[in-house]
Amino acid sequence: MSRSTINLTPELHDYLLSVTIREPEVFKELRKETGTMEMARMQISPEQGQFMHLLVKLMNAKCTLEIGTFTGYSALWTALALPDYGTVVACDVNEGWTNIAKRYWKKAGLDEKIDLHIDPAEKTLQKFVDAGQEGQYDFAFIDADKTGYDTYYELCMKLVRSGGLIIFDNVLRGGRVIDDEANDDSTIAIRKLNEKLHKDDRIDLSMVPISDGLTLALKR
Repeated sequence: MSRSTINLTPELHDYLLSVTIREPEVFKELRKETGTMEMARMQISPEQGQFMHLLVKLMNAKCTLEIGTFTGYSALWTALALPDYGTVVACDVNEGWTNIAKRYWKKAGLDEKIDLHIDPAEKTLQKFVDAGQEGQYDFAFIDADKTGYDTYYELCMKLVRSGGLIIFDNVLRGGRVIDDEANDDSTIAIRKLNEKLHKDDRIDLSMVPISDGLTLALKR
């Protein structure tokens, strides 16, 4: 029994990975290539990817949103959990990163499940709302510019069905959310979002300390 979350030492983290992660080889290859990039820190961890994969399966999700795709690792995990006719609608603005993603999606045999939109996510999501797609998505993963999180949240609340799940990455900001001296725009935006979600009676809520913090918001 424990009344608080255990502190993961590097050794305990390695053990956790060794007894839980079932990562396809292509996924490992993408992580390795992304790890050589200057922005490698933007990639989610394998334990987070597998956790999201499990959530998508538990929900029997068929149509999902991803805001912020980077090199495509999270989209791979989500697509793998979907049925053959399922779709990940992925939003990003960087073709350099997503060209890497497309290469690995194809190599994994999952490219036909992923519908990539290169445009500002707010514009793409609003287009879906305007097209009458409200309530048509089961799941949304938000992992893009932190100052845009609240806007993406409100749009996803329209697009995701009742009983659907919206997930936010980086909600602990490496611990900076509790650092009074950390007042950059992104950290301030995340603090405000965390406080808003805590009071939002449109959702059921859980923040879990996976990687850099992951918030799960279940739309009522």
